[in-house]
Amino acid sequence: MNFSDFDLIAWVLIPVLIFFARLVDVTLATLRHILVFRGMKKVVPFLAFIEILIWTLAITQVMENLSNTAALLAWALGFSVGTYLGMIIEERLALGHQLVRVIHQKMPSDFIESLKESGYGVTSLGAHGAFGQVDISLIVSPRKRLGQLLKMLNQMTPQPFYTVEDVRTVGAGAGPTLPANSFALAGALKKK
Repeated sequence: MNFSDFDLIAWVLIPVLIFFARLVDVTLATLRHILVFRGMKKVVPFLAFIEILIWTLAITQVMENLSNTAALLAWALGFSVGTYLGMIIEERLALGHQLVRVIHQKMPSDFIESLKESGYGVTSLGAHGAFGQVDISLIVSPRKRLGQLLKMLNQMTPQPFYTVEDVRTVGAGAGPTLPANSFALAGALKKK
């Protein structure tokens, strides 16, 4: 192969640009879908505008270079990596709340008090399970603090059965004390 005939722009520069454009637009798309579910109406249209603008630029380059295998591979790789990056960013933002449903024989009252003192909203009610009477506790937790809550639950003896669900909206009432900006994007990155 004669390297003087190699088209650096077509086989390297354009695929790299397609990859990064796709990386950004798919990352934004992933975040946009998650924010739609969280009901964040003010941010979503802005992300959608930027996302489709970048997507249009990227698809234009792919369509102009359909015979370029590197451009097609860059498109696919950018989609894959963008999806992964969007999920990582969303996980670090930890927006919203989650409902933890705990089924247990009898949750100690001092444990319930420690949950309340830690700022979690707890509602308990009686139920009948497969092995007799049980209590069901519903605990609302900011998603950023879910790990802390699950650690507390796993330290209980005996360990209770629990499920975790996403919550779209949390209304006012007797629940956890939440900071006014708990839904803000600024400063929402959780530390690892």
